[in-house]
Amino acid sequence: MSSAVSALSVSRQVAAAALAALLLVVGVWSSWGDAQHVMFPTGRERGTMAVTRCTDDVCTGPFSPASPTAERHASVTIDRSIGEKKGARFPVVLKPGSTSAVRAGTAGFLHAWVPLGGALLLASVVVAGGMRNRRLAWITGGAGFVVLTAAFVAVGF
Repeated sequence: MSSAVSALSVSRQVAAAALAALLLVVGVWSSWGDAQHVMFPTGRERGTMAVTRCTDDVCTGPFSPASPTAERHASVTIDRSIGEKKGARFPVVLKPGSTSAVRAGTAGFLHAWVPLGGALLLASVVVAGGMRNRRLAWITGGAGFVVLTAAFVAVGF
């Protein structure tokens, strides 16, 4: 009986660890789409965007170049969660071959990693419940909370 209980306990911990790892991989994968443009802007069009109009999903506005390789664009788009106020101006990096912008700087960096912050929070619940490792769960959840809170503060409520 004790070997069956031991095997069940080990298999539960392995399954929980695999699920937590999967959550973290998905969080990094989701974040990397925008984070790569913010973290490695060399060779990309950098400049400033001024928000002139917002819909439910995106905000649009003109793009003023700041890097030698950038060109002026009459209209670029950015995710609504980034530039919610009409008239706001902030630094952006354009995704290659498009007029889709990603916020640059510290605020853009933190916002790009928000999916990872959420994944860390979810993984902390799996670690606490499935692996019964409270210390690692608190560290994982705390890291997720810090990322999400920093992004919220940096982007500006």
